[in-house]
Amino acid sequence: MTKIAFIFPGQGAQSVGMGRDVYEAVPASRAIFEKGDEVLGFPLSKLVFEGPDSELKQTVNTQPALLTASIAYLEALRGQGLTPDYVAGHSLGEYSALVTAGVLSYEDAVKLVRLRGRFMEEAVPGGQGAMAAVLGAEREALAELCRTISAEAGAVELANVNCPGQIVVSGTAAGVNAVVQRVKEAGGKRAIPLEVSGPFHSSLMKEAADRLAAELMSVTFNKPSVPVIVNVTAAPVTDPEEIRELLVRQVYSPVLWEDSVNWLLKDGVDTFVEIGSGSVLTGLIRKIDKNVKLVNINSLENAQAGLPQV
Repeated sequence: MTKIAFIFPGQGAQSVGMGRDVYEAVPASRAIFEKGDEVLGFPLSKLVFEGPDSELKQTVNTQPALLTASIAYLEALRGQGLTPDYVAGHSLGEYSALVTAGVLSYEDAVKLVRLRGRFMEEAVPGGQGAMAAVLGAEREALAELCRTISAEAGAVELANVNCPGQIVVSGTAAGVNAVVQRVKEAGGKRAIPLEVSGPFHSSLMKEAADRLAAELMSVTFNKPSVPVIVNVTAAPVTDPEEIRELLVRQVYSPVLWEDSVNWLLKDGVDTFVEIGSGSVLTGLIRKIDKNVKLVNINSLENAQAGLPQV
């Protein structure tokens, strides 16, 4: 019997025009974009559909934009009558997963991620933090290199454990730059600096996490309709209060995506449905296990087709 996980992308998957096709064709999807405009008090949909890209890329805009596009595509898929066994999301995508599981309302989630984006942008002054994607290094060797460099040059930590051979590091500009220069010491092939506005998922984000914690306390968290595999522990969580606490920790903890996917695979999940802009997570999962079924719901056509492979 097929076991399905719905998965949702995070920052970096955004593109101008995402979701426009379902906005124009599916009333429930249009309602999501309209609700986002209303709740946030500015025309988010116009920014998503028309750009400019430079504005959409600002973290404070990217986070509500991606959440909204993902939930709009989810609404377009609902007509297929599919129910996931699990949900998961990469960083910001965890909020899309929580809306899907009924833990958060879309209205609360879009307000929260707008604030989350602002808090993350404001936590570290521009130019002081950085991130880089490291290719080819083993996790423990890279973690050891980060510990060494943190003591010598400035804090740098594992931020996203994405798939075998792809780990993102985050921290001070000096620390990340040192990893880029010394990546071969950890068996890595190379490291690519990322265009980001801050050192996300590192201890430098503690201030942002504290500010977000205060906002999360004022929001209702419901028991999920299906288990949520969370980034911080790479394990299923069903307790609303634990989910609330883990969302705070998520801001400054590594995203254990590879571990999350492996947990799902061990539990028998054989079909991953990526819902939202792009196909970043599909690509990562293919590097973890070539044999699983992968479906992208990133267009009206795909949403209407449902899961042809299942």
